[in-house]
Amino acid sequence: KAEFLASIYGTEKDRVNCPFYFKTGACTHGERCSRQHNRPTYSQTVLLNHMYRSPVNLSLTPEMQRLGGLTEEALQTHFDEFFEDIYVELVDKYGPIEELNICENLGDHLVANFSDQSRDR
Repeated sequence: KAEFLASIYGTEKDRVNCPFYFKTGACTHGERCSRQHNRPTYSQTVLLNHMYRSPVNLSLTPEMQRLGGLTEEALQTHFDEFFEDIYVELVDKYGPIEELNICENLGDHLVANFSDQSRDR
């Protein structure tokens, strides 16, 4: 039985632990989820929720659509400036970064999340 439970941990077959939270660290159901959201006691990955606000979210408003939205160049510049700022800040505080992921998903549970992974944490 232990082998079976270990084989389904964090999958759709696992009726105790939330598979989506297991994969992404976020869940669409939040506190209302019927499954457990297990946070690791130690991780080399840091997840910072709702930190990056993409201008794409602003361009979805009727006013921004009326004005023609934002150019690809403006979106890229905004992202590049954010990336540089956060990268430098994290390196200064925590040391070398192995990987930095920024999520531009528009779903409420994922919007503006990003994570970074370090060898030393």
